[in-house]
Formats: sequence, structure tokens, C-alpha cells
Amino acid sequence: MRTMNKRFLKFGVIGCGFWAQYQIAAWKEISDAKLVAVCDIDADKAKKTAEKFGAPCFYSQAKEMFEKENLDFVEVITNVETHAEIVKMAVDYQVSVICQKPLGPDLETAKAMVKTCRKAGVPLFVHENFRWQAPMRRLKEIIERGTIGNVFKGKLTFCSAFPVFDNQPILAENEKFIIADLGSHILDIGRFLMGEVANLRCLTQQVNTEIKGEDVANILMEMKNGAHCFIEISYASILEKESFPETLVLLEGSKGSVKLEHDFVLSITTRDGTRKEKVLPVMYDWVNPDYALVQSCMVELNRDFLQALQEGKQAEITGEDNFRTMQLVYASYESAEKGKILPIKEPNF
Repeated sequence: MRTMNKRFLKFGVIGCGFWAQYQIAAWKEISDAKLVAVCDIDADKAKKTAEKFGAPCFYSQAKEMFEKENLDFVEVITNVETHAEIVKMAVDYQVSVICQKPLGPDLETAKAMVKTCRKAGVPLFVHENFRWQAPMRRLKEIIERGTIGNVFKGKLTFCSAFPVFDNQPILAENEKFIIADLGSHILDIGRFLMGEVANLRCLTQQVNTEIKGEDVANILMEMKNGAHCFIEISYASILEKESFPETLVLLEGSKGSVKLEHDFVLSITTRDGTRKEKVLPVMYDWVNPDYALVQSCMVELNRDFLQALQEGKQAEITGEDNFRTMQLVYASYESAEKGKILPIKEPNF
């Protein structure tokens, strides 16, 4: 990983939609990063975003932004179908790139993106923020300290009736919906907490008849260490308590268990009893209250990216790392289609 040897890094953002407004706000919390340009095919949207966040320049064409701006890195917050083209453009201009998840529209495209960046020596990171949520970092700490012993079983739940299509209507048009959009986050948490996956089996359903893709998925994974992990995700679940945007977790180990419940409550149970604690997200003044948990954690994720670029250290979520999550996403679809357990192969770049 190359070191930039700069304290302040200049960056641009491509895509000025719903999530970009919060991702840029998260960057504003870090003094060593300076936004110099934004880009969107809708020039008016780009102009308004530039004015809102004090970016000196705005563009409607990514190529023009790369040509005119001396960028240290770019964040790509566009539709997945455009990711490969923009990442290749960043490589051509030797600009480090942070790409929104999912990395690519299919596994082969995602692999090609990783290989292209690796060959050119251009750092490729993926904006995968769920594992950076404060409760998830705390869960990881509990596991690594050995508090509950060796984890042999896990359950991750994200079941909601939140009207996600109100803010992101394009999601209703996706033929691959909940696994590609939400499942990529939850599958990544599974890897983060429990390790790599040996095989999986997936079942899907479409409950909402007004969308094109699946809105329910259940995935059972056998991890390489022998543990079992069950993931259930749904945007069709009308429950007594709406938990959006929280991921509920139960991890069972040889010495005890830990449960992440509603409202960020952690219950740690051993043979000595149960103790509870709350792990709250940082409530920045720019977060949307409905999304606060998943927006506030972007600050620490961005800080990890920035330090990797400044110091030449390994970022936590590189293209290579996120490709492993992409394998699980597309294996889930294949498993649901074929109705069988699928092995997860070691990636070969």
C-alpha cells in the first residue's frame, strides 16, 4: 500500500443522491480530508450539493472532474451498474477510490475491478459501514477477549417494515433486492464476527407484489471454523417492535452468550449471571434520526480509509476483503435458485 505522505487529502464525490448527503457530512467530521469537487449526471443536484457542503467545484461528467481536479481519492456513490466504469476511470488517473457497496453488479465484474486496481497499484476500498456500528465493534471486542469462549452459533436478524422505498424508490426496480442491498451488510457482519464461510443455503420470498425483487431471505452458513450462522432479513415484517435500522444479534459460545437487543442493549451471559450495557451511536447533528445508527458509524469508517492512505497501512475493508462478502451475496442467489447448499471457494485474484 503506497503512502501519500500528506496531512490533508483532497477528494471528490461522484453521485449526489440520498446517501451521499450523509457520507459527505461524515467526511466533514474529519479535518484531514478536504472536499474539492462533487459530480452528478444531474448538474442541478451536483450544484446544490456543492453549495451545501462548500465544495469549490461541481461537474456533471466524472471524466471532466478527473481531468481538472488533482484528487487524492474519490468516493463513488452511484448505481452499482456504473461502478466498474468509474473505478476504471480512477485507475486511469491514478486516483485512490472508495466504492459504494455492492462492489459490482455481478461477481466477475467485482473480481475484475479488484484485479484492475491491484495491477495498477491503486488502492480500492469499499464503503461497508455496518460492521463499524458501535454495537458491532463492542461485540467483536467481547469475542476477542474470550468472554463467551469459542463461538459455535450465531443469529443475525434484520426484519422490518420500514418504508425503505420512500427515500430510495429505485430499490423497488431492482430484480435482485434485499440480499444485494441489505444482505450484503448483514453477510459482512457475519464474516466480521464469526469468520469466513465454508458453505451456505438460502431461501427467498417476495411478499411485496409492487416491487421486482425478493424482500425476504433466510441464509444458513457453516463457517470454516465449524460454527453455524443463521441470517434472516426482511422488509415485509410487521412486528410488535420496529427495529429499523438495528441488526439484532445472538452469539453463543462455550463459556456464555451475548445478545444485542432493541435500543442498543447488550446482554452478556456466563455461568456467573447476566450483565447488561448500552452501546449507543454518536448522535451527530447531521444524522437522519431514522438512520442514525448506520450513518454515524461512517465517520470511523472514513477515518480508517484516510489513515490507510496517509500512513500506507492496510484498511479494514479493501476490495479484496469485500469481494469475499460479494461471494456470499451471489452464492445466496444461486443457492435460492438451485435449491441446494453451495460451497464458498477461496477467491483467486
